[in-house]
Amino acid sequence: MAHVRIFRHYIHLPYIIMGVADLVVLGAVFYCGVFFRYFGEINFFLDNYQVAIPEALTFALVNLIIMIAMGVYPAKTQEGMSGMMLRTIFSILMSAAGLSFLFYVTESWLWYFGKGVLALSSVLAIFILGISRSLFLFFANEQSFKRNVLVLGAGNRASNLYEDLKEPLDRRGVELMGFVPGLDEELKVPEPKVLRIPGTLKDYILNHPVDEIVIALDDRRKKLPLDDLLECKMEGVHIVDAPTFLEREGRKVALDLIQPSWMIFADGFGAVSTRSITKRGFDILSSLSLLLVTWPIMLLTVLAIKLEEGWSAPVLYKQERVGLNGRPFPVMKFRSMRVDAEKHGAVWAQKNDTRVTRVGGFIRKVRIDELPQIFNVLLGDMAVVGPRPERPIFVEKLSEKIPYYNERHRVKPGITGWAQLCFAYADSEEDTKEKLRYDLYYIKNQSLLLDLIVLIQTVEVILFKKGSR
Repeated sequence: MAHVRIFRHYIHLPYIIMGVADLVVLGAVFYCGVFFRYFGEINFFLDNYQVAIPEALTFALVNLIIMIAMGVYPAKTQEGMSGMMLRTIFSILMSAAGLSFLFYVTESWLWYFGKGVLALSSVLAIFILGISRSLFLFFANEQSFKRNVLVLGAGNRASNLYEDLKEPLDRRGVELMGFVPGLDEELKVPEPKVLRIPGTLKDYILNHPVDEIVIALDDRRKKLPLDDLLECKMEGVHIVDAPTFLEREGRKVALDLIQPSWMIFADGFGAVSTRSITKRGFDILSSLSLLLVTWPIMLLTVLAIKLEEGWSAPVLYKQERVGLNGRPFPVMKFRSMRVDAEKHGAVWAQKNDTRVTRVGGFIRKVRIDELPQIFNVLLGDMAVVGPRPERPIFVEKLSEKIPYYNERHRVKPGITGWAQLCFAYADSEEDTKEKLRYDLYYIKNQSLLLDLIVLIQTVEVILFKKGSR
């Protein structure tokens, strides 16, 4: 199975395995550091190993969280082993700096071992993680984690599915075997991808290693071979409809493939009162923590704006946005554009926008302009994680053209969100439609775990300027 579903969120199985392996390695590395720094005698070490357990767990968990935040595991498929290790080195250095600070603050009551163990363990971690991952990738063939998928259908629905899957197929957990056209179905997928089988689906799966059949027929009412599919299921082949398949593989909702009935019967989308209480507690705790960490940055930003445009220049920019259940609210941001930026009306932000000031260009790239929204969260207008709020004038236009657009207002808008991690800045109607697919995935599968994942991985977005404009 290529993905594991945890609290309704799909996570790539190799990432989980590699993450657990790294956690074990990091804990073992810390013990090596303790042994070489203090003991040097194996029997004495074995008699006293339990003393290092709390610090070993802290060292391993902090490093793992920072590696997740830095996008270390997806980097293997996008940048290769070298890119993965460069991010790992950066993560370990960040972890060492953070743990060193923690050591100096809490030395008298938390840390039993000194900073020498931390430095030695961090150096060892870089080398041993490189070795362990190379061994894992050598023995665990990436193909072994992929599912052989056969698509039943070759019409419009199958074509939409193919467009979503074809780039990049090598990064997904599937091996696409081909599209089997339905009876009298007009072909819409490329001819080389069409699979014309002489017999039944059961005959084909008995002679080929098919793990899963995806139903993507345009007309399922009269042309779905139920008996044949039942035989395939009895042979151990998983049967899944196209929207569910794409949700799992792409972590987004297939707008072109779903109907209102799918949203009604699919799991998720429900508003639970206990979930709302948990979400609010998470938002308050997270926003206060962010405020505690970022207030010096916010103060420097205020000074920078004043120095560039004068002491009378406004620092904050309030703009009406659409929030929960379609209610408008004033969102707060550091002003990054000229005061007269919208004298001719509201327009999409563009690449290299001439309305952006010099300070504004920088704070946009590193997302500092969003920090005042912490106060929107504390006031209850926004959440830390959720769909980005849009302006009423754009919402009115987009809701008329894009199906299900207003469903994104079923939850509070957020400072960061799943769509911000998965898709670049939206500056057109088509981009907005693509981002909506990720927003709907978040709304459907929202949980505290998904919020934590989004919040942690937002670090990568900020550091690598993904989606900034």
